[in-house]
Amino acid sequence: MTEALFETSIQSLPLLGRGKVRDIYAIDADKLLIVTSDRISAFDVILPDAIPDKGKVLTRLASFWFARLADIVPNQLTGIDPETVVAAGERPQVRGRALVVKRLRPLPIEAVVRGYLIGSGWKDYQTTGNVCGIRLPEGLQLASRLPEPIFTPATKAAIGAHDENVAFERAQADCAAAFTDLLATTGRSADTIAAQARDVAIALYTTAAAHAAARGIIIADTKFEFGLDAAGTLHLIDEALTPDSSRFWPADDWQVGSNPPSYDKQYLRDYLETLVWNKRAPAPRLPQAVLERTRAKYVEACERLTGETFVE
Repeated sequence: MTEALFETSIQSLPLLGRGKVRDIYAIDADKLLIVTSDRISAFDVILPDAIPDKGKVLTRLASFWFARLADIVPNQLTGIDPETVVAAGERPQVRGRALVVKRLRPLPIEAVVRGYLIGSGWKDYQTTGNVCGIRLPEGLQLASRLPEPIFTPATKAAIGAHDENVAFERAQADCAAAFTDLLATTGRSADTIAAQARDVAIALYTTAAAHAAARGIIIADTKFEFGLDAAGTLHLIDEALTPDSSRFWPADDWQVGSNPPSYDKQYLRDYLETLVWNKRAPAPRLPQAVLERTRAKYVEACERLTGETFVE
């Protein structure tokens, strides 16, 4: 198992920022370099230990989905080799874990699609019978499959804060407010941005879920991010359908009424729940066995979904 990369130290490009997982560098006015580290977060806190190879697994899996879903919506990829935009001595930091992407204006919402009732959706349903304002049938249980996938947008929270589930009307208003200038120049209607994101997100989920089901994996829910170019064209950005942004269940272990084991970081959350920790920084250190088990789950998800062996 290789040594984990917690953060990059690239000097040949300006650093724009570090997210929970990704380091973002400016290349020029039109392009960015996004490097996926091995950092991992839980309960919106970045943990002090990284998961070896996690960034490479996420990059490989996201690239697989970008290619497979390109007929549904354009994406952020430029096709430029990341090793060509950094200094020679910095190439190991980007090898296999970075993408050169278009500079796009991100939508101010997380485009969440749910196919099963779990997580915060299950909590909302228990209280109100709704999820993000969408009325669901009575009598559903934990992990029930929904009659059809639903779009349940969320606000984008800063690091350390929680995303907030919102009704579609709130998502429409937020998108319209974020792109008033673009709406004025392109002539687009203010309510079309969120509506297109909703329709595209559901199409992406439906296509990906069918592919995953054929490989024995249920995609219970997932989160997409979208951005617009200067012409107002919607693009899929950030990552797509990885263990960080999705809830993956082994199909053989799914049973209505119980929370199935997963290929995502739920295993890590479950471990942390056994500790005495207030879920605020600083987070506890992770034992070697937990690091290795988490890595194994990420790698297995990648291999099953892509059909390719992950070889470092």
